[in-house]
Amino acid sequence: MATAPAPAPTPTPDAAAPLPAPRPERPFSVALVAFPGVRAFDVSVITEVWGTDRADRGAPAFDLRRVAADTDTPIPMRGGLTLLPDRPLTWLDTADLVVIPGLDDHLTPAPPPVLDALRRAHARGTTVAALCGGAFTLAQSGLLDGRRAITHWNLVDLLRTHHPRVTVVPDALFIEDDNIWTAAGTAAGIDLCLHLVRRTHGAEAAATIARSMVTAPIRTGTQAQFIEHPTPRTDRDADALAAVREHALRHLHEPLTVNDLAAYAGMSPRSFARHFTAATGTTPLRWLLDQRLAAAQKLLERTDLPMPEVARRAGFGSEVTMRQHFASRLATSPRAYRTAFSTGSVTGGSSPIAR
Repeated sequence: MATAPAPAPTPTPDAAAPLPAPRPERPFSVALVAFPGVRAFDVSVITEVWGTDRADRGAPAFDLRRVAADTDTPIPMRGGLTLLPDRPLTWLDTADLVVIPGLDDHLTPAPPPVLDALRRAHARGTTVAALCGGAFTLAQSGLLDGRRAITHWNLVDLLRTHHPRVTVVPDALFIEDDNIWTAAGTAAGIDLCLHLVRRTHGAEAAATIARSMVTAPIRTGTQAQFIEHPTPRTDRDADALAAVREHALRHLHEPLTVNDLAAYAGMSPRSFARHFTAATGTTPLRWLLDQRLAAAQKLLERTDLPMPEVARRAGFGSEVTMRQHFASRLATSPRAYRTAFSTGSVTGGSSPIAR
């Protein structure tokens, strides 16, 4: 007797909206919104991710523009730096993505024309993202009222106090609500930028940019901001956990469990889970799932392997299980992901993932 299909899993904070369709007719356009008070570091991160030509390494083309209310006046930044805008705020009307840097003074009022332009961009359905204290700019615009948002862990209370209508998430790297993305401090801004590249252009494109920046390509938004660093007494455990992660990556195609990883580390499952979470900011099970998803994405992009074989090599065991996790975490299906991001450059016989 046929059984009814299982209901689709509820998307996690990393899932957000379904993946947008590729736009090969023109480069993906990104608007960096600038005004006096924006942080030079965040401006540099945005520029490094979307403003560097990596076509020789197979990265996609981007069109990054510095957008401001006044394009004739350089914008001062801390440290004696200046930023010269090259597009007016009306350019947000055609941007695919709008990114707001953090602020040196988190209570800096944004110019009213900037706030109006952000509201119009979101109303048109444009993805809007803010790094670190950029959440305060979004809150000023009213776009975060009644929505979840994150900022640097040290600014959470300040954001709650000055913008009580915002639902502030206390501990995450980045989060999405209604196509509005916010990120925690400093390095989390890099994580969010790479995640947005991964959503629109695929895991391989994000990995190419991450390699160029010498940074990790995958840190999921639900990972904790603050991670306890090992003390000298626990250095041995930290080394053991690094070896476990390396072992797991080499054996993703096997039916690994948390108990298997704990045994490899020579720890009890309870002790292993505690040390793993303290060292990485995420649980062993979630970390293992993230790696399986990354492996499946790479296989879908770079090979023509059938779906059951992709699922097996990535360690999901079955196509059904893989499909459920894609729906839950990426808000798409493996087949739709392959259609959107397949490069067709590698055949199944030379897959980089363990066979």
